[in-house]
Formats: sequence, structure tokens, C-alpha cells
Amino acid sequence: MSGSLISARGLVKRFGAVTAADNVSAEIRAQETVGIIGSNGAGKTTFVNMVTGYMKPDDGSIHFRGRDITRLPPREVTRLGIRRSFQVAQLFPNLSVRDNVLVALAASAGAFPSPLAHLRSRARIEEADQILARVGLAALAHRTTTELPQGQRKLLDIALAMIGQSAALLLDEPTSGISAEEKFPLMDLVLNAARAADATVLFIEHDMEVVERYAERVIAFYDGRIIADDEPARVFVDADVRRFVVGTELHRRERSRA
Repeated sequence: MSGSLISARGLVKRFGAVTAADNVSAEIRAQETVGIIGSNGAGKTTFVNMVTGYMKPDDGSIHFRGRDITRLPPREVTRLGIRRSFQVAQLFPNLSVRDNVLVALAASAGAFPSPLAHLRSRARIEEADQILARVGLAALAHRTTTELPQGQRKLLDIALAMIGQSAALLLDEPTSGISAEEKFPLMDLVLNAARAADATVLFIEHDMEVVERYAERVIAFYDGRIIADDEPARVFVDADVRRFVVGTELHRRERSRA
């Protein structure tokens, strides 16, 4: 595996006549921050779903730290250290922010399902509050998640994904639906926490400003294939990437800077 943390080789996924992944291969190294870009339907989320066990490829293989995880269920993939957040935050809407963390802590420890009252030990509450403090949500511990604005719900969902020993964190559109003022602070908090844990981060993102600012490497998808995989400066000048993925947005921004 040549030192790769995650190695995807020859992944193929079809949905009827549609090929969502067409011989996709990628090597992800430890402690990288990788942006994944592409238009809707390009294969980005299909790739993340296969790596995290939510979808099984029709062909190809996925290895994590040298172990074949291609057919493992999502819970087992998570237990090994690959965790993810979703484009739509996966939260318990009627529970408080703190209780959402307590449930996630219990699930990570294999103690869920269990009556919520049994999860509220002093030690667990202190651990939950430390997690919330790490992402700037400690003051909101007693609020229900339905009271939170979109940016804070996203942040809580990502914080839950990072509970436990995370070697890799995969984020699906972390800044989708949040304000322009919130997107950079959110990414700063997430990536600082991930770096403190020495975790690799892969994030799907349509906002090229976010990708340019935070990605050390960019993988561009088009029509179920990877069409570029390099440092951001090289990917964004690639002819196919400009034509099929980011050309319109980059041209607009270049005109605004002129």
C-alpha cells in the first residue's frame, strides 16, 4: 500500500445504466487534508459512501491501514477509525446538544442503546462538555438541536463524527447551507480539531474558496471518474477541471479581481 492510510483501487459502482464510479483509484496518506470536487452526480459522494461502508462497490477494493475493508458494514468501518459527517446533519432533534454528544459517546463505547439517564454520569457529562468546548458549542449544551442555526448543527454533526479514535474524517459538504461569514470559522474549528488528533480529512465541497484555502490536495471527479489529483494550484488550471468542474466559478472570480 506504499504507506497509504486509505487505498482505493479500481472501484466500480453502477445503478442500472448509470456508472457512478468508473475504475476509481486513489491513495490517501495519513494526516492529509484533501478536497474532493465535482459537479452534482460526478461520483464524489458515491466514492465517500464506498470508503465508509455505506455502499458496496461492484468491483475493486478498499484497504485501510493495509486491511481489506471493501465489504465491511459502516459500523465496523467506523470502529476501525474512518468516520464521516453528512450533508444533512444526522442529529436527534428532540434531544439537547449535550445529550446528542452523550448518545454518540455511548455508541462509540458500545453502550448504546441504553436509557439516556444511564448515560449521564458525571464523567460522561464532563467528556461531552469538553467535546463541545473544542468546537465552540459549550454555551449551547442545554439547547435542543432544533434551536440551533444551520452552521451550528453542522458543527455539532462533525463533532459527533470525530468522537473516538479517528484516523480519517470524511465530510460531505461541510459548508453547505451556512452563511459566508460562518464557513471559514467552521472550517478552522474542524481542521484544528482534526490536526490535534493527527487525523486525515477528506471533504467534499462545491465552494472553491473553501477548497483553495484549506485543501493540501484536490481530487476532481467528472462522470464517475477522477480527472485530476494534485495540489490545488495544478488542479485548478487543469483543462478538464476548468471545463467540466470549476471553470464558470473561477472565470467569474477572476473577472471580479481584475
